[in-house]
Amino acid sequence: MESSQSRIVIGSDHAGYPLKEALRKRLEKDGYPLLDVGTFSEESVDYPDYAEKVARALHAGEGDIGILLCGTGIGVSIAANKIKGIRAALIYNDETASLAHRHNNANVICFGGREVSEDQAHTWTRLFLSASFEGGRHQRRIDEISALESPGNIGHS
Repeated sequence: MESSQSRIVIGSDHAGYPLKEALRKRLEKDGYPLLDVGTFSEESVDYPDYAEKVARALHAGEGDIGILLCGTGIGVSIAANKIKGIRAALIYNDETASLAHRHNNANVICFGGREVSEDQAHTWTRLFLSASFEGGRHQRRIDEISALESPGNIGHS
């Protein structure tokens, strides 16, 4: 394992659990250091709880990148994006996997456990991790997104 490899925090609800387990095992085999914050079964749980767990772990420096899974990936991406400093992207093809990092500097990627295969999730995670933020005009946009998180700000005109 290279010392520069991203440390990954992974979490899911019950619907994303089977894919989380498969993806976790493949990423561990690839040599990525992982922190699994749950869930640990297919018993029904609330996805916002796991979005928060991944975000808190990232804020605490326990990982560099988060991966979240639920049935569609939509719920966890919405929940994660409510947390200051999190830029969660729903990934559904090669282009979104690469651009989420290159253009949006996403720090969490989200998958639909009922929507994508193990091979797709693994490929797209590797594409995301191999991409680098391009900065430039994209940094200006990231700064604008961060400004939206300021207290009392409901956007700009």
